[in-house]
Amino acid sequence: MTLRNTIVTFLFLLSAASAGSQDVVSITKKLIRKSDSLLQQRYYGADIDTQYIVRPSTKWTLKLRGNVSGATVNVTGVMGNRLFEAEEHADFKNTVNVGASYMGLSLGLSVNPGLLLGRYKDYEININSYGNKFGFDVIYQHAKNFTGWIRFSDEGITERPSRFFVSDDFWSQKADLPHDMLRMSTMNINAYYAFNNRRFSYPAAFSQSYIQKKSAGGFMIAASYQGQNVETRAIPSIGNSNAQLSVGNIALGAGYGYNFALPHRWLLHISATPTFIVYSHNRFFLNDERQSMAYRFPEVIITSRGAFVHSFDPYFCGLSVNFTYSRIGDNNRLQIENTKWRTRAFVGIRF
Repeated sequence: MTLRNTIVTFLFLLSAASAGSQDVVSITKKLIRKSDSLLQQRYYGADIDTQYIVRPSTKWTLKLRGNVSGATVNVTGVMGNRLFEAEEHADFKNTVNVGASYMGLSLGLSVNPGLLLGRYKDYEININSYGNKFGFDVIYQHAKNFTGWIRFSDEGITERPSRFFVSDDFWSQKADLPHDMLRMSTMNINAYYAFNNRRFSYPAAFSQSYIQKKSAGGFMIAASYQGQNVETRAIPSIGNSNAQLSVGNIALGAGYGYNFALPHRWLLHISATPTFIVYSHNRFFLNDERQSMAYRFPEVIITSRGAFVHSFDPYFCGLSVNFTYSRIGDNNRLQIENTKWRTRAFVGIRF
């Protein structure tokens, strides 16, 4: 091939590549415009009563959040020929989160300072999605660093007194529990469907993707799942046995939520969804021997949420709380109560 032909061929290929590159850029721009148009239709085309709730006039939201979460386990029952009660608290989890949202599509990054410094050994995953109609929380925690205590009744007392509250004088012995005695993995899933969703907005309180203009509330139906694996090791000074507990519970129920649109652009949210366990698959072992777990109505999983939000365009700030409580078993044989909570403080800007 002569030099002239080589140059002509090179220029032809360069021209074709340039045209192909321009076609790719053009197609990409068209796809972005189409996707953005569809996203806007979904974001602003929601079936809502704009006298009560509206979308923000801006598309972007940046948010900084600080989170603190914790868990508590209370166990009551009979050990030997004495009634006992124990309580253990997992180490608090502290995280800082930075998030960005574009018309409802969100991306965030979380950092746990305690984990980076080697002070927090457990781990926890939170996934939350709140819509006007439907929403859910998924919380998974694996914890092995607990602090707590156990106390016993006198010999031969294996039932609680008939009164609801039991005074400290009832217990004859109390001891601290080693921090590594308990290991626990827990999965909680809580979902709701909200009625009156054209006027009552969960996202206004928790994700700030809506703005509640007038006060409104609504009834909700709810479903909850709790799966849990618990292991305790024997402590000779206490006289307990090695134990393993596997829990799987499904609960159904209903509740109510309300958004108070207060003066000066303050919003207060309160909601609760008690659910009753309708399916239970629990296994309990002491020293590798399976034990029966008594059922006592009602066994429950209760989810409650609260939030306080203040808007001062283009900024907003607030505080939110999620709390889940569950109770299974019979306190005169073996009853387990779990509490899981998370508090979140946040500040953000819309633009």
